[in-house]
Amino acid sequence: MFTGIITDIGRVRRLRRAGGPAGGLELTIATAYDSAGIALGASIACSGPCLTVVAVEPGAFVAQASAETLGCSTLGDWTEGTAVNLERALRAGDELGGHIVSGHVDGVARLVERRPEGESVRFVIAVPLALMPYIASKGSVALDGVSLTVNEVGDDCFGVNIIPYTLAHTGLGEARPGQRLNFEIDPIARYVARLLGTRSGLAERS
Repeated sequence: MFTGIITDIGRVRRLRRAGGPAGGLELTIATAYDSAGIALGASIACSGPCLTVVAVEPGAFVAQASAETLGCSTLGDWTEGTAVNLERALRAGDELGGHIVSGHVDGVARLVERRPEGESVRFVIAVPLALMPYIASKGSVALDGVSLTVNEVGDDCFGVNIIPYTLAHTGLGEARPGQRLNFEIDPIARYVARLLGTRSGLAERS
């Protein structure tokens, strides 16, 4: 479980692709976290997806992504040097500064527009139409693992404002129109829709 509050921007140090049609991806991610304090089997959110640590080395950790994760996220696009928003798993007693984030990506969004708006920057985000019913004005979403508040919702896109601190301390500062972003809806919306019998692609997969 996570909160969507990024605590480090890592960088992909190495990539190793497994062979075969169902092959996954092994990622070595450089980080400012103390690697000696990262336990094997620990969960770390990596720009949204929750990945399991399988090894550590000085200044980095190694995680594996399955073919399923690669198919529903942007991890397959990553190259050496790609910036990665990192968050350690929530511990009992930690401050819940964002919102509840599971690290289970629902789909891939696309940055349609980026424009200055006062001291902030407005992002207009397009997502698959099946996910639009789960997005509400003033509700929460996670983009590349970052907890954000929705400002407005249209027919096929929504807008969020990114404050200067978030731009400086997450990979969203480097995002440009056309970029693909890992997208997770608020888990509360997921369960409410399930209880109400919402018939969408997401509900049918639940």
